[in-house]
Amino acid sequence: MIGTVGPKGQVTKWVSLAAGIWVQALAGHSNVFAHYSSNLKGVLDLNQVQLNNLGVAKDFGENVGLLAGGLVNVLPTWVILLIGAIECFFGYGVVWLVMSGTIAPLPYWQMVVVLCLASNSSTWLNTAVLVTSMRNFSTNRGTVVGIIKGFIGLSGAVFTQFYVTLMRDDPQALVLFLALVPPLVCIVVMYFIRPANSPDGAPPYYDPREHIGFIFIHVVCISLALYLFVATLGENIIKFTPLESKFMVAVLIIFLTVPFLVPAKFLFDKRTWKAVNNREHSFPYHDDNEGENLPPSSAPGTTDLNEPLLKSNGKNGNVSKTGAAAEGTDDQVPVSSRGWTRRAESVSPRSPRDGSKQENASFICMAPNNPDMEMDCDDSTLLAVGEGALRRRKGPHRGEDFTLSEAIVKADFWLLFVIFLCGVGTGSTIVNNMGQIGLARGYSDVTMFVSLFSVWNFLGRLGAGSVSEHYVRSSAMPRTVWMLVAQVLMIITHLLLATAVPGSLHIGSILLGVSVGMHFAIMVPVASELFGLANFGVIYNFLTIGMPFGSLLFSGVLAGYIYDREAQKQQQQGGNIHSIMGFSKESVTLFLNSPLYTQQFKDDAAPICLGAHCFRTTFYILALVMFIGLGLNGLLTRRIWPVYRSLYSNSVHNSSTDLEDGEEHAPQRRDHV
Repeated sequence: MIGTVGPKGQVTKWVSLAAGIWVQALAGHSNVFAHYSSNLKGVLDLNQVQLNNLGVAKDFGENVGLLAGGLVNVLPTWVILLIGAIECFFGYGVVWLVMSGTIAPLPYWQMVVVLCLASNSSTWLNTAVLVTSMRNFSTNRGTVVGIIKGFIGLSGAVFTQFYVTLMRDDPQALVLFLALVPPLVCIVVMYFIRPANSPDGAPPYYDPREHIGFIFIHVVCISLALYLFVATLGENIIKFTPLESKFMVAVLIIFLTVPFLVPAKFLFDKRTWKAVNNREHSFPYHDDNEGENLPPSSAPGTTDLNEPLLKSNGKNGNVSKTGAAAEGTDDQVPVSSRGWTRRAESVSPRSPRDGSKQENASFICMAPNNPDMEMDCDDSTLLAVGEGALRRRKGPHRGEDFTLSEAIVKADFWLLFVIFLCGVGTGSTIVNNMGQIGLARGYSDVTMFVSLFSVWNFLGRLGAGSVSEHYVRSSAMPRTVWMLVAQVLMIITHLLLATAVPGSLHIGSILLGVSVGMHFAIMVPVASELFGLANFGVIYNFLTIGMPFGSLLFSGVLAGYIYDREAQKQQQQGGNIHSIMGFSKESVTLFLNSPLYTQQFKDDAAPICLGAHCFRTTFYILALVMFIGLGLNGLLTRRIWPVYRSLYSNSVHNSSTDLEDGEEHAPQRRDHV
């Protein structure tokens, strides 16, 4: 059933989104592991391999959220957020107790568990905010995903701003901050993050002014990203005074608070209240030409919605069309002697070529003795069902609500999983090895490249969500087409970094950030459109497992092995480091005496590789992996294009001819859950 909630529903979902931005901006705490890992390494007396394994535990905790996904449909949203806050508090609290010397260092395996627990808190926070926001803005999934996922990508820069300006590079203070501030913020705002449904479970009516709110938030997001980038660079060049640092943090907090102006606009706008008073308990008819919601009584050409659409003719149960069916009616009309029935699901406006307005109903055909077996159908479809011309399918079709067990047996699911693994797996390999890549190329400070990646990762997520949403609605273009664009950018990035031309690391960091961000922003709405929103939490968290597996495979195994091999070859050459790197002997000597080189390598006595060749083979292999992902994405795009035509095209009904041809067309989109 589709109903209206009015301005209260609009205010609720926009407040929920604004509060979710705060949670997401602090949910990416695992991205700052590098800021305190060296201190933790010294306290626990770890070697580099053991420290890397702690990082792997952190990655798995950050991305394995099946439990959170499974419980998001069972527990209230605030409970999911509270669980995440408790995990974050205890996880980072124990890490701080160890680093500060308050308690004796824990055994290594216990530290693995503690870090996994701390980083796992982000899955609970992310799942609660993401699922709630997508259900509240189900008609703008791509846009809202870009915003939500964008902020969790930008959270690393947010924490870095606090770390550099207020904590003065104190790792212990940062860990204490992680243990206290994100849980506190989460507890404060968790009441406001909730579904914007009416008491009868209907979602809020569509307000055509929503796009203005999204434009405003996009402007705020872009401004915040640019501010953090400039602030980070400014701190590296000019050391701010304590007063200036507090001012910088105050500006950051103002940026995060500004999105609350959007629900305030809806709350105090008299037009919103007037509009809903005229439509109380009515259907959300939306006139695309006039940009306003029309009640059913005002829609020209409307027939009696209480009149049965089909009437039985004779003993054989033949049917004839008599009119439109009322939305939400419980009447089930027999369509043939085989026992199939049809019920009206929704009524939506149409604008024919002659300009007149018509009303069209979407209908659900139900199998006899099996009410769970349904398909969308028009008159010709249900007649074909009655004649036995259509094959009955068990389980949901693409675009309907899947359980995890139903989704994992579908080829589309595993294609999306492998595509995501290839994209973010190869991307995280570069991010995880950014320090070694910079050192091999002669850069003693890689802060610039990390900042470039973080900001453009955020912009990639934000842009991909909005652009894909625009084209999916204007031309029913599958979002995976834009994943193809991201994969091409990733291939260019790997090949560019392999060439090691001047400036390639700067440009590569930008392209890498955009492409990785696009992967995250596109995968999420694609999964919801193919497998529905009812069990989206657990399906989404299963798909994200591809990231740590890809990181482990491409970074921990491939890149690490090739790097050590190249380092051993270089040691055998001996004394020719300056010629290998392509720099003068004086420049190399200055580089080898830099603090970053001394801290990362000399103390560990680890094999060192300097020069473009250290990662060249790795980049070529990663580019090959992306070519494989590109091919798989092309296959997935071809498979799901009919689904997007059915979900977003102007035609309301699927034809019986399409179904007879074997296409798994999805039903007309039903956004309520």
